[in-house]
Amino acid sequence: MNTPVNALVNEPTHHTAPVHGTWEPQPAARWEDAFLSGNGHHGALVFGDPDDERVVVTHHTLVRPVGADEDRLPPRLAEELPALQDRLLAGDTKAAETFTDGRPLQWVRPFHPAFQVSLRRPDGARDEAGAPPFHRRTLDFRTGVAEAARADRTGRVFVSRADDVIVQYVTGPDLTLDIRLDHRLAGAPATLGVGHGAVLTPGGALLSLRARYPDSDLAYTGVTLAAVTGGTTTLAPQGVRVAGARSVLLLTRVRRHTGEADVVAEGRALRDLLGEEPGPYGMLLARHLSHHRTAYDRVTLDLAADPAERALPGSELLARPRSAALLERLFAAGRYHLLSSGGLFPPRLTGLWTGDWDTAWSGAFTNDANLNLQTASAAAAALPEVSEALASLVQRQLPDWRDNAREVFGARGVVAPAHSDGESGHSYHFNREYPLHLWTAGADWLLGPLVDHDETRGEHDPRTTAALAEVALFYEDFLTRTDDGGHLVVVPSYSPENRPANAGWGTVNAAMDLSAARHALRTAADRHPEHAGRWRALADRLPPHRTNADGALAEWARPGLEDSYDHRHLSHLYAVWPLHEITPYDTPDLAAAAHRALELRGPENDSAHGHLHHALIAARLRDAERVTGALGRVLDGDFFHASLMSAHYPHRDVYNADAAHTLPAVLIEALVQSTPGRLVLLPAPPAGHPRGALHGVRTRFGAALDLTWTPDGATAVLRPTRTVRIELRTSEGAGPLDLAAHEDRLLTLKAR
Repeated sequence: MNTPVNALVNEPTHHTAPVHGTWEPQPAARWEDAFLSGNGHHGALVFGDPDDERVVVTHHTLVRPVGADEDRLPPRLAEELPALQDRLLAGDTKAAETFTDGRPLQWVRPFHPAFQVSLRRPDGARDEAGAPPFHRRTLDFRTGVAEAARADRTGRVFVSRADDVIVQYVTGPDLTLDIRLDHRLAGAPATLGVGHGAVLTPGGALLSLRARYPDSDLAYTGVTLAAVTGGTTTLAPQGVRVAGARSVLLLTRVRRHTGEADVVAEGRALRDLLGEEPGPYGMLLARHLSHHRTAYDRVTLDLAADPAERALPGSELLARPRSAALLERLFAAGRYHLLSSGGLFPPRLTGLWTGDWDTAWSGAFTNDANLNLQTASAAAAALPEVSEALASLVQRQLPDWRDNAREVFGARGVVAPAHSDGESGHSYHFNREYPLHLWTAGADWLLGPLVDHDETRGEHDPRTTAALAEVALFYEDFLTRTDDGGHLVVVPSYSPENRPANAGWGTVNAAMDLSAARHALRTAADRHPEHAGRWRALADRLPPHRTNADGALAEWARPGLEDSYDHRHLSHLYAVWPLHEITPYDTPDLAAAAHRALELRGPENDSAHGHLHHALIAARLRDAERVTGALGRVLDGDFFHASLMSAHYPHRDVYNADAAHTLPAVLIEALVQSTPGRLVLLPAPPAGHPRGALHGVRTRFGAALDLTWTPDGATAVLRPTRTVRIELRTSEGAGPLDLAAHEDRLLTLKAR
């Protein structure tokens, strides 16, 4: 079945390589169709018209102040908690509906764009030039460069990972452009205090825009340095005019601040990036590529697509939902956008981008499903940059998580909120229908991907290890009630964002809460041997999962609570994905019950995250038909914009990154699954793709993996970094596999 090798397996035989980019024959008419670039701090939405280029600038820190800070603290309910627990355990199924401090539902501070950089050929210049025809706009995933071209000029935009700056470069003969910073984007408050600045500098100009939020001492300031080659630069209303130039290079940064920003110092810092040598654009790009291209190139997917379809623009390819070329491009785009939005923070609901101040659901970090789904591929798809972004968010918010545990539950340790704006980790977004302040599984759910990341790289991050101990401390204090059988009880308990058919939203023993508590306690015990006995004993006292009368894994383990099946969230199957608490190999009876629960789950409102969450769980349960069906509902449902960023609902309704960022994880899980002790190859390959190659995937036992499959069988090359014995599972069965550090291993599989 396996032999040592020292060479790569060949890719499937075909004529062209997968496309690592996309293109369109026209500029973007809507901001949703703008091509995207980002470095995890700054983002750029590029419309792609060299005669009237608009680049919307975003930054992860830009959230609008709303309301008083004291209204954004967790509710002080700890003293009332024992009485609530008594009532719920006594059978009062609606007791939690009044367990609040009476405040109305408050959304977290909304994410918003900063402004747009406008480079417009003046009307007179346009008429004189006769407006040469537009050629095309492209986005290169390997470089992050969005390029647009007419016959006489080219514009390029990227966001540098090395220098944290938005770079725009326009070239062409006799360039005449009006350059402005414009805050007037959709939904921008009329009460913003906006000030513009423009001064001429040797070789160009320095532009600035300051916007002060209404009723706040907070503001943000954008600074753009224009370096002009040839021609003349003069001041113009709210900006400058460049005439007769050969090239224009713009460098833009935005800062959120109190008081006043030092525009001169910001301009000097931008000027320092240019250096003294000729060709500053190439120098800036080269520095960026050493970070971006290295990360992007780690993993690729090749589905042996039709070369003619690979050559199509993205908008035409989206009209062919069964095309292998479409899945290849969406996989590549998903990794590109995920990498581009991960840095200071992991991706928001909209990634790092929005062109509208009225961003749906505040453009928040929605922790009870969306954030983990979007980052699901980070470890396996070799994007440690995204894992580090998630770790940084967690670390910054741990003090607030401690407040949540103390104020709501009277406990030590930490409790994560269901929603965050990135600034605050306090739990204040809740009401009767969504008692999100009662959700105790969040800390384990958010730390889970960081545990996966540690297992992949073979080293424990001390920050994650310390945070796990705080989660265990919370459970020590919180898990004090027992049922008649002596099992510990999670009370109150909440299954996002569902409720029993015969009870209120806050109740007892949600399956997700049980899985999270078990996983957190046992994982913390593994990393803290001094407390291991106590924490494992606590985990062992939790009740088992329950199978209901329909043969399905119950969403609430408490007898008498009835399931509500038509819901987009699949929180109760946390034990299947992303955990491996329930698997077809170790717990076949529970896996069958979980599969029945998946069969009974309705799509509710056709949210993209619901369909792809369904696919991830189906892949773990080896149900290729369900994986294919869930992917098909997204691909058939017109969820993707021409930018290859996605929407929350069908027909491109509500800009949202869930589908774009989660789709790579679905394809990887369908082809390769791993734990520290197991490798599963081709568990649920989607139908219609009989040959392909997945290169560079990371496993949780410390090996990179290249997988190639055809109708005749499959081969896999493992490149382990540590010596380990694992279980290998394929269509041929299961058996042990010994891997030696730095010795490649070739595996061959026969056709099914």
